[in-house]
Amino acid sequence: MIGRWHALVIDCPEPAELAEFYQQLLGMVRVQDESDWVVIGDAPDRPGIAFQRAPEQRAPRWPDPHSSQQMHVDVRVDDLDEGERAVLALGARRLPSDSPNFRVFADPSGHPFCLVAW
Repeated sequence: MIGRWHALVIDCPEPAELAEFYQQLLGMVRVQDESDWVVIGDAPDRPGIAFQRAPEQRAPRWPDPHSSQQMHVDVRVDDLDEGERAVLALGARRLPSDSPNFRVFADPSGHPFCLVAW
């Protein structure tokens, strides 16, 4: 082992707003809060998700195969319909997908993420 995972860093125009979205989606807490850098996680000494200000960040275009997703998070839920209602209420938007086991959404900054159930 060379090292330990510290964080997944997501570029976005508004770190505080996107961190709040993922806090509510994943049930995490804010462990670091600066104007250009916000981190959420289970605890300050565990790996987390960081949101870094990138004013020129361009959202990927789903499902365009010529536009990279850049990254995406899979979130396991017990009920896809209930999960969909909840993430839409947080500000996500549905993206095209046709699987019975997952649904694709865009977070408020345009990054794709999936709700998965099986």
